[in-house]
Amino acid sequence: MSKALLALLVAALVCGCASVRTLDAAKPGAPVVYSGTRLDVYALEGGCCAKDRFGAEAPRYPGLDLPASALLDTVLLPLSVLTVLGVGFQASGGL
Repeated sequence: MSKALLALLVAALVCGCASVRTLDAAKPGAPVVYSGTRLDVYALEGGCCAKDRFGAEAPRYPGLDLPASALLDTVLLPLSVLTVLGVGFQASGGL
């Protein structure tokens, strides 16, 4: 792993990933599909009330977080679309 990639990863973890922040926000009416990416773009455009709209605070450096959030949101896209459509999973784990 190159030093630049490692530095980018550490910086993203330090400032907090918007996708991870919005996953557990559980705010009614908040965007679900590409929520982290949308939160980053909202913050980059100067949005004032991210907590009210998304249920989570925007990362300190949204421009730095945007690529990682877009990647994670793309990976989670099938689950977020199913959530919007109202499909629930009654999954349980353990022994």
